[in-house]
Amino acid sequence: MPMFTAPDGTQLTYHVRGEGEPLLCVPGGPMRASAYLGDLGGLAARRRLILLDLRGTGASGVPVDPATYRCDRQVADVEALRDQLGLERVDLLAHSAGGDLALLYASRHPRRVRTLTLVTARARALGVDFTEEHRREAAALRAAEPWFTDAYAAYERIWAGSDADADWDAVAPFFYGRWDAAARAHSATDVEQTNAEAAEVYASSGAFSPTAARAVMETLDAPVLLLAGELDSGPLPRVAAGIADLFPKAELTVQPGSGHYPWLDDPLGFTRTVSAFLEAGGSWPDAFTGQVRILMSERRSAP
Repeated sequence: MPMFTAPDGTQLTYHVRGEGEPLLCVPGGPMRASAYLGDLGGLAARRRLILLDLRGTGASGVPVDPATYRCDRQVADVEALRDQLGLERVDLLAHSAGGDLALLYASRHPRRVRTLTLVTARARALGVDFTEEHRREAAALRAAEPWFTDAYAAYERIWAGSDADADWDAVAPFFYGRWDAAARAHSATDVEQTNAEAAEVYASSGAFSPTAARAVMETLDAPVLLLAGELDSGPLPRVAAGIADLFPKAELTVQPGSGHYPWLDDPLGFTRTVSAFLEAGGSWPDAFTGQVRILMSERRSAP
């Protein structure tokens, strides 16, 4: 597997899947190895995925200084990878907590970003995050699911302060559009793929300067796609719409019936959406954008 050296000397690894134009992918977690991204629902058939293992995760090395796990201090790692790949500008995709890192990278190196795809991504870097109320709002959509009663009770214990592994395991169904065998298998790898120590540092004090980051995003020339899941709480679709408003060239699409991992819930829909955005260089065909909105409208009006 290919490796490169971060500015502080840490040896980092990335994985390559597929052929075509490179798409640099930043995982979430926070601090989860990139393996959980898989081939992003078949997107590797259309783009060459460059899947970064963040420092201290997957096959990447552990830094000498644990303070470098902080999100803003990993921006230099992404820039070192861009340089390693020999790319003047990058198409950048980030999932979940990786959205914070991608946003910080774009705010620090705006001219290096050709397109930015944010998949169910956090935006603490811009001063936006989900809340307990958001979690409750999304959870209510799943009240008819057979697992709901036990899972919601576990959520209540977590909101009351529980950090028990059993409670976190119990709420996992809320993050998937379907709690089937594939979702269970995917969820089961979370703990083993995540660097818990690094996750505690990732968003620690000093990581984000939202006012400064927003000022840069207001003039970002790169087109931005925000892809939200209809059933996801982090962010809710309406919160994702607010994030989209912070960019001059942004488009929001909400994937019907999907949770936090939309490439698992509807691989074809996910691949079609992201590919259309990237192949257009971030300039959306009006007909396709309209189709997405019609799908959402039909789903919401269904009995």
